[in-house]
Amino acid sequence: MAQTETGKTMQRLMLSLSVMLSCVMTCSRSHADEPRQAFVVAHRGLLLHAPENTLANFRACLELRLGFEFDVQRTKDVELVCVHDDTLNRTTNGTGSVSKRTLAEIRTLDAGSWFDPKFAGERVPTIDEVLRLVAEYRQHESLMAVDLKAEDVEADVVKLAEKHGVLPRLLFIGRTISEPKVRERIKQASAAAKTAAVANTSEELPKALAAPNTDWVYFRYIPIPGQIEAVHRAGKRAFIAGPTIAGHQPTHWQQAVEVGLDAILTDYPLELRTLLRQNQPRR
Repeated sequence: MAQTETGKTMQRLMLSLSVMLSCVMTCSRSHADEPRQAFVVAHRGLLLHAPENTLANFRACLELRLGFEFDVQRTKDVELVCVHDDTLNRTTNGTGSVSKRTLAEIRTLDAGSWFDPKFAGERVPTIDEVLRLVAEYRQHESLMAVDLKAEDVEADVVKLAEKHGVLPRLLFIGRTISEPKVRERIKQASAAAKTAAVANTSEELPKALAAPNTDWVYFRYIPIPGQIEAVHRAGKRAFIAGPTIAGHQPTHWQQAVEVGLDAILTDYPLELRTLLRQNQPRR
């Protein structure tokens, strides 16, 4: 009698385990089949809320699970710094060309007060500091777009990204999208580095798709679904930027999401994030 009861208990236990396993597998398939939400990439960070291209700004993005775009310039003493313009005039209390100032000189400048006195003391970050910050946030998926503005910086940026273990999370844009030689130098530095080629119009898409050393297509217009399907069939991904999408344009964002773009660069990342969240199916 004891053996019979034991057998029944084991039967019930095995049935329960089978049901649980079936549920786990079904749930896993359900999540896997769901389309991945587009990456939100904040243009120069949260530039409407904090001084652009600063560590305070980028940290806020990462805390909010947002990616960001940042700019790469080179100083007089060949150090890499994060500044959008060729000059220091607009975003610091200094003046003159970035390329004619040493890193030590640039680091004395205030890169926050021009935006708001509350940000007094923010400094122009080095690219090493930016990538080290990205490395601190390994626990969530995000995309950082690297706008290469200076010449011959490709290998150095790739080397720093590898040093911090963040290369897979970077997409190289800027001069990369239109200059084949830049893409070639990036790939020579590391085949794992991700690059993009630009399609300004539908007519340019075939060229962007066929461009060598390219992993992403950089759209400057909202493509139709068939074009995104062509990108994905080619084993590439789709990034959109430019005036069509940068401003506060929910209708355009919605179109970009519906056609299946993989990443969207905008000046209004918080508003775009809200739209994406509202589009998510309720569980």
